[in-house]
Amino acid sequence: MAGPLDFGVQSYCFRDFKDNADVAQKVREIGVDKIEVCGVHADLNKPETFGNVVKTYNDAGVEVISIGVQTFSGADTEEKWFECAKIAGAKHISAHFRVDSFEPAIKKTAALCRKYGIKVGIHCHGGYMFGGSADVIGHLIKIGEGEIGLCIDTAWCMQAAGSPVKWAEQFAGQIYGIHYKDFTFDRAAKWTDVVVGTGNLDLPAFVAALKTGKFDGMAVIEYEADPSNPVPALTECVKKMRAVG
Repeated sequence: MAGPLDFGVQSYCFRDFKDNADVAQKVREIGVDKIEVCGVHADLNKPETFGNVVKTYNDAGVEVISIGVQTFSGADTEEKWFECAKIAGAKHISAHFRVDSFEPAIKKTAALCRKYGIKVGIHCHGGYMFGGSADVIGHLIKIGEGEIGLCIDTAWCMQAAGSPVKWAEQFAGQIYGIHYKDFTFDRAAKWTDVVVGTGNLDLPAFVAALKTGKFDGMAVIEYEADPSNPVPALTECVKKMRAVG
């Protein structure tokens, strides 16, 4: 893995484009060469076909550094996700757990992490999903035996009334992934996706906190607006990120 400014992009940003060769071209167009592949662009339950997906990206000079976000419930079939990550050479899977199954699921997932040498980062997804708050995340990490940590989605962290900077400090050493995303909020607390660093996220302070905590995990930018034409805003996201460095 690498530092907080060695980043790629989440494939969900390109969800209106189903051809991976097209997505790979757009990844290079915005100025990065790494991707986290989500279920929109690959059937992660079929490792036997995932090698072709990885080759498509690799042929375009794009490295698959993570997969997800995957919802773990403890099913035996979830090992296939680790097989996919291994095929790509990725060392991270972004994950959700469910309130009705998290204890057995985390123990089973931690065992798979050890087997494959791949870490799992719990993607915080706001106040309306289990695992969105710092106290729950802390408990899940504790029972994850060092194999399961946090994937901070900065926008959803803020939506859950969290502070990305404080989370970077609080969970230092336990942060395995980052989704750089930014929101603005109206008076009704409704969020709007904006270019990272132009909304409520204090991007320089967050990156500084990650550096202080020696973050060396998976990092991608994610911008979910403009799905039919995401390249212009994503290009601006990359410029904002590079300006911090």
